[in-house]
Amino acid sequence: MHSRHIIPLPRRDPLILGERALIMGILNVTPDSFSDGGRHAAVEAAVAHARQMVAEGADIIDVGGESTRPGAEPVPVQEELDRVMPVIDALMAEGIGVPISIDTMKPLVADQAIQAGASIINDVTGLQGAPEMAEIAALYEVPVVAMHWDRERDRSVPIVEAVRVWLERSREIAVAAGVAADRLILDPGFGFAKNMNENYALLNGLDAFAEQPLLVGTSRKSMIGRLLNVPPEERVAGTVATSVLGYTKGGHIFRVHDVRANREALTVAQAALYGPPQQEELQP
Repeated sequence: MHSRHIIPLPRRDPLILGERALIMGILNVTPDSFSDGGRHAAVEAAVAHARQMVAEGADIIDVGGESTRPGAEPVPVQEELDRVMPVIDALMAEGIGVPISIDTMKPLVADQAIQAGASIINDVTGLQGAPEMAEIAALYEVPVVAMHWDRERDRSVPIVEAVRVWLERSREIAVAAGVAADRLILDPGFGFAKNMNENYALLNGLDAFAEQPLLVGTSRKSMIGRLLNVPPEERVAGTVATSVLGYTKGGHIFRVHDVRANREALTVAQAALYGPPQQEELQP
């Protein structure tokens, strides 16, 4: 069963985590992301894609201006700001209707994005890359996603335990900075410094984190591509399988490229676990 959490958002209704899975639609405004680099770099294209994802069932739009694919070059702060800020401004002007998350490792980018209207920080360094990130989340009273990404971990420690210990450190950093306990979302970091066996062991062991707000991000990743021997654009079915499995293990939020396929699959999974919505007349 899914744990229930109410996560306050500034200027918006809270996120309700529980039986219904939430979809975080990926909006990469980068030239080099592994799956969709360059497709939505222009503001008009980014806004159109965000609008499409909301129409398909996205509950959150996650805007990112720096690729975290293996081998990606770091992006200077100003260049990242130049990529993400016009898109956030345009989404806010449009009244996109769902919360915006800023996917960044840089505190200044997070600060500017929140001031422009973003409601969530998504930090792939788990608040352990830049100590100011937790302070910014506390200052603006926004939720923060803390992801596991430990490139120097002891490989003899089972992956679920290694992730648990790392994220406990992220929790301690958040609390020390003043981030409210109900504003911390954990992400086990599929694909980040993990081999295929570790990724699938982590997926199978997600219920170890099920009492906490939990984000699952497996979309189109190499754990699927290498298993099926398919390129990123052909990993939709594999992604859907991981989303459904992650949901049955207690996942709450699913960060995906392909919103409709994942929304439909998770709706069916929810009906299987908790029963379909009440209807006056059942259709065949």
